Amino acid sequence: MPALTVRAVQFRIKDEDPPYALSNRHTSAWLAALQFAPEDIVLVGGLDFGARLQLQPNRLEAFYESGEGEWLIARGTEQEVFNHYTQALCQKYPCSLSRKALRVWCSWYSLYRFIKEEILHRILCDLGDLPFDVIQIDDGWQISSGDWQPNYKFPAGMADLAARIQASGRQAGLWLSPFIVTADSTVFKHHPDWLLHDEEGKPVFAGRNWSGMTYALDVTHPAVLEWTEQTIRRVTEWGYSYLKLDFLYAAALPGRRYQEMPREAAYRHAMEVIRHAAPQAYLLACGAPIIPSLGLCDGIRIGPDVTPYWLNRPLSAWLNNPNHPSTQNALRTCLHRLWLKPLIDIDPDVVYFRSKYNALTAEQRRLMRDLALICNFRSTSDPPHWLSAQEREELQTFLEQEVIIEALGNYRYRINGRVTDFHSVIPFPAPGNLPVWLATNLGFLQTGIYEVLPAAWEFYL
Repeated sequence: MPALTVRAVQFRIKDEDPPYALSNRHTSAWLAALQFAPEDIVLVGGLDFGARLQLQPNRLEAFYESGEGEWLIARGTEQEVFNHYTQALCQKYPCSLSRKALRVWCSWYSLYRFIKEEILHRILCDLGDLPFDVIQIDDGWQISSGDWQPNYKFPAGMADLAARIQASGRQAGLWLSPFIVTADSTVFKHHPDWLLHDEEGKPVFAGRNWSGMTYALDVTHPAVLEWTEQTIRRVTEWGYSYLKLDFLYAAALPGRRYQEMPREAAYRHAMEVIRHAAPQAYLLACGAPIIPSLGLCDGIRIGPDVTPYWLNRPLSAWLNNPNHPSTQNALRTCLHRLWLKPLIDIDPDVVYFRSKYNALTAEQRRLMRDLALICNFRSTSDPPHWLSAQEREELQTFLEQEVIIEALGNYRYRINGRVTDFHSVIPFPAPGNLPVWLATNLGFLQTGIYEVLPAAWEFYL
């Protein structure tokens, strides 16, 4: 499908599995489903770590990156084959059948990194009796990715903030990215041996985000595992019992490790260390390898970030990148991962209720809301003082209502008797022919304007 190939090499390396990012064959991790007729689907799914499938001109090649593993092959309707696969995975990786997803207020999708102590105190007060179970502090509280201590914007410390959240009758949540570091971090400067290295001995690049260039830690190094365990124990001792763990894929990047082992096994072992350090905490895995996370994490993000606009056209359309943050991209991806629901809590990301600083239409916000109800994962980032009286009432109803969900077929559901149809979300935008360099820069500019400036205007200027 050449029309869907991501045009910019830097995005292919960042958003796809690096060993296969530049391949001319479509490569899938863990499973592939081939449709021969509307009700005739063949699914091939790996049941062990490192399973990959590659679509050749006239065949599907299934292999393990190292060693051997089990496969499941099922044929039938879409629901039947995915049910077979989830049942097989449940037998291998324990999954809870009595989970209760939490209702979460998260700071990221309104304040981004512009958080500080007094702003969060105000929001906590303004939330009043809105029935959130968790107040989760996102990126912006720490000194750097790699220095997991509060920065100057939190003079009273993170334990004080957790205590305030708990006093409101809610769990305190915190964001961390435990497997990446930035070049300004103490770890990067003073522990170069902790980093994952490539065949030339250079630190493995883990992607560029709003913090700048990031690098992967070698999670097989004993000192890294000890440091990770100490970090997780420290934040839970502060009072945080809901941990949003981001950019977890870094632990499974290709590289030369202190202890040679398959990369997904290395990731799994590192997550076992985190689970051991926080046995009672809710672990939400983001940017995570899916199959190796099962049985260790409570929830998993199943799509790219949502945004207060529908589509980042320079990146999503002109660069053919369906992985980039955009609400349409997030909804499309999440709809195709609903099959994970029997295995783990699935997080489709936050829902917007505010009209302030928001370019989404009422219909687009309704689609977000309906998907959250289908996933049974309800969260928002809207500061209460950004909401009108009607919007606050809609948020309260969203958090409180009980729902009955009925699947009616591909992309159609009945929610409490009301039919919602997601077919409009599914098509990929028509590819454009803008020069790659121009589309890349326009995409970053659009993201910055819509995501960062509103918070700066509101709270800092």
